[in-house]
Amino acid sequence: MTTLSPPPPPNFDPLKLRRETLTIPEPDSDSKPDPSVTEPATSAPNPTTIRHLAFNQDYTCFSAATDSSGFRVYTCDPLRRCDSDSSAPRDGLRSVQVLFHCHLFAFILDGNKVMIWDDVQSRHVIEISFRSEVRSVRLRRDRVVVVCFHKIFVYNFHGFNLLDTIMTLENPRGLCEVSHKSGPVVLACLGLHPGQIQVKHYGSKRSKFITAHCSPLACFALTKDGQFLATASCKGTLIRVFNTIDGTLLQEVRRGADRAEVYSLAFSSTAQWLAVSSDKGTVHVFSIKLDAGSLGNKGSHSTSEISGTNPSSVSSLSYFKAVLPRYFSSEWSVAKFRLQDGVRYIIAFGHQKNTVIIVGMDGSFYRCQFDPVNGGDMIQLEFSKFLESE
Repeated sequence: MTTLSPPPPPNFDPLKLRRETLTIPEPDSDSKPDPSVTEPATSAPNPTTIRHLAFNQDYTCFSAATDSSGFRVYTCDPLRRCDSDSSAPRDGLRSVQVLFHCHLFAFILDGNKVMIWDDVQSRHVIEISFRSEVRSVRLRRDRVVVVCFHKIFVYNFHGFNLLDTIMTLENPRGLCEVSHKSGPVVLACLGLHPGQIQVKHYGSKRSKFITAHCSPLACFALTKDGQFLATASCKGTLIRVFNTIDGTLLQEVRRGADRAEVYSLAFSSTAQWLAVSSDKGTVHVFSIKLDAGSLGNKGSHSTSEISGTNPSSVSSLSYFKAVLPRYFSSEWSVAKFRLQDGVRYIIAFGHQKNTVIIVGMDGSFYRCQFDPVNGGDMIQLEFSKFLESE
């Protein structure tokens, strides 16, 4: 087992933070629990049930919150459990997020409490209680973002000052993403209407509302620099990619024809590829052509006409798109991988070339490789039950 190496966040000194508990007044909500965070994986045979899974910001490791044994952190390449402090809180642990390779973690405890835990000092450095249920937490080196049912709170990591409060549509899934590249913060969250996303560019102090879908949103993802956004609605058939600066629709791809729940979206580090997992038991990889974004229809829901498209990823009937339904002219995935139906999987691109990392709520870990030229079914390079392997 290895130990996560610190690099601490710039200008962040946990010793200077006050050890305190704050209560932020917020109206109580009668919302239901977020299934993506609190629902146990009923299909998992392991004695330890996973409550929450999340990759870190650069996809080099992932964290797991369990029902009985606290949190665990694993490196992805190679798959290996990292040492963690056994004195960390266990009771009421809903989710855990790790900050890059640092020793700092964000816990959601008892549904309404957020704790920043220092695993080196074996103590919490910040603890905040909310009056409504916390749905998710997002971390940057300089920000902590707390997502509640109708509000999002943005804090400075150094000193933990409240910088912004954002009102949103009801958000049972805790949907929110932030850019991770050093530089101005870009934050994407729900807007005020179903299918709408609000993008906040804190560097330019601008906000952009994007009507991404007609149906409520199920999942979305940002590139590392926050320039591009991928979205999926609760229908789960189409995935759309937007420019976050002006809201231009750059590309639209089709996951399938049947309704599906999209669990996870992930851009590759170069934003050349986009991976999608769903309850259909499949992971799809799409080719993203952001250099052709000028051809997108701004504010439009129609399929973008992307030049230079790989013929293998477009229906052979695309030349009939003027008279046939959009299904026949849709852009399809380059590669796919089949998994167990109904299991919730999160996905990321591996650091090995053309690889995808898949982690399941049943404790499964897959490393797969896709052919960027010929496409087709991905090759399974590795499989493990990471809880059992301990």
